[in-house]
Amino acid sequence: MPPAAPIADPYLAPSLSLRNRFARALWALAHLMLVRYSPRPCHAWRAAVLRVFGATLGPNCHIYAGAKIWAPWNLICEDAVGIADGAVIYNPAPIRLGSHCVVSQDAYLCGATHDIDDPAFPMVSSPITLGPYAWICARAVVGPGIQVGEGAVLGLAGVATRNLQPWTVYGGVPARVLRKRQHHPMDNEQP
Repeated sequence: MPPAAPIADPYLAPSLSLRNRFARALWALAHLMLVRYSPRPCHAWRAAVLRVFGATLGPNCHIYAGAKIWAPWNLICEDAVGIADGAVIYNPAPIRLGSHCVVSQDAYLCGATHDIDDPAFPMVSSPITLGPYAWICARAVVGPGIQVGEGAVLGLAGVATRNLQPWTVYGGVPARVLRKRQHHPMDNEQP
């Protein structure tokens, strides 16, 4: 009797298409050559490179050279967004950053996980949305599928495993409400 054919290990199968992997490799090269070592004040230059790779960026976005963006084509930023050095935007699914929101140093927006109950352990990606004026503080983590409300703050090293309500300050692991944040409407906002 001939030996049975070996069963393929589902853990070794790629999670994403060859086209996606090629695009990310091209982006990694462009990031290294054109973004990573660009001078600190060259925000317009970095925004232009990101746009070439499909990012949607409003005016006055400040994305620093040390920020790591996994898939620029899945990054949508409104105006005046700030993404600091060391921030990681892991976005197999779209991540949308509202007007004037800030992602601080070493913060991590994690747009995917794996299905731990499936023997193939496939990647499961979900979009993340940060509302206008939201702030993800240093070393804080936002999980897949989370919506951060307008003006919400996720404090230092906090971990958002559930949606964050508008104009509320959160902290801890998992993040819990600490207090309300005072809302100061801008001149162009309706009271």
